[in-house]
Amino acid sequence: MSKKYVYLFSEGNANMRELLGGKGANLAEMSHIGLPVPQGFTITTEACTQYYEDGRQINDSIMAEIMRNVEIMEQINGKKFGDLKNPLLVSVRSGARASMPGMMDTILNLGLNDDVVAAMIAGNPDPKFERFVYDSYRRFIQMFSDVVMEVGKKYFEQLIDQMKEKKGVTFDVELTAADLKELAEQFKAEYKNQIGEDFPSDPVVQLKEAIRAVFRSWDNPRANPQ
Repeated sequence: MSKKYVYLFSEGNANMRELLGGKGANLAEMSHIGLPVPQGFTITTEACTQYYEDGRQINDSIMAEIMRNVEIMEQINGKKFGDLKNPLLVSVRSGARASMPGMMDTILNLGLNDDVVAAMIAGNPDPKFERFVYDSYRRFIQMFSDVVMEVGKKYFEQLIDQMKEKKGVTFDVELTAADLKELAEQFKAEYKNQIGEDFPSDPVVQLKEAIRAVFRSWDNPRANPQ
């Protein structure tokens, strides 16, 4: 039997800390005892080791196992990753065998793109919902750019400040849905300016890059203090 690199929360327990990391083991245990934990899965510490052995690449078999578990999440939630009518959005966060607070920031709402955002808004005409969606989208672009691709937060914060000055407001919450939509476009343009390519619209590409960022985070100063 081939090695298992991905465990649903429902498959683990508190004794699997070495394999699942502290967060993964705790989420598995909470699921095991019946607490209402939103279901997800943990990619094992052995997958991270394999990533480095494979020359800092996620090999095809591990990626296929990850995507099989995404399909299980789709079935559990009745949503589909990248779907326009009922999209599954996920969060990605790092974990370790021992507690390492702040090792890598969490990425929220992964799976958003222009088409998904437009479809979500079309399905709910409430102006407050439109603003919420565009606010979530511009935050996701900023988080992904900063945490995954290491584009500094300052570039996006400058764009936010310029938008507030242009609109004559003081706080982010005073920006309208149209303002936030424009900011999302500016954020994507800044991403392309910094990275040299378009912001990834494919949710699978977003997920793969986020996982690679988690694995890379083992080499960052937070995880390896001098």
